[in-house]
Amino acid sequence: MTSEPLRPQTGPVPHTSSEVSRPFWAGCESGELRYQRCAACDLANFPPTEHCRECLSGELRWTASRGVGEIYSWTLVHRPVTAQFQPPYAPAIVTLDEGYQMLTNIVGIAPHDLAIGLRVRVQFHRVADVALPYFTSASE
Repeated sequence: MTSEPLRPQTGPVPHTSSEVSRPFWAGCESGELRYQRCAACDLANFPPTEHCRECLSGELRWTASRGVGEIYSWTLVHRPVTAQFQPPYAPAIVTLDEGYQMLTNIVGIAPHDLAIGLRVRVQFHRVADVALPYFTSASE
C-alpha cells in the first residue's frame, strides 16, 4: 500500500446532470455542497430527488451543507473499471453531519490512514468540465 496521499482524478469522470440535480452541480461550481431538506418532515434527502424519501412530499428545499462528516465505509481501488481513472483512489460513503450520506472519493489522506469514523470535510476539485466534491481530513 502506498504512503502517498490520495489525489483527485485528472481525466474525464462520468457524471450526469438533470433538471433535478442542476442546483447540486451549480453549488459545486461555486464551492458549496448542497442537499435537499424536506419542508414537510425535515428529512435530509440525497441524492437529489423529486419527492421526499420519507413522506413523499414534493416540498424539498435546497440547503447548503457545512460539508463536514465522517467516513461510513470506503475501499481502495488499484484496478479501475475504466481507463480514465488513475489508481489508487478511494471511493467512500461519507455521512454528513446534516444527516445524509453521499458517495464520493477521498483525497489528501494516505491510504493507510483511512478509517471508518474518520472526520472529513468537502474539498472541490475541477476534473475536466465539472467541479467534483471530494473529501479530505477535517483536521487539515
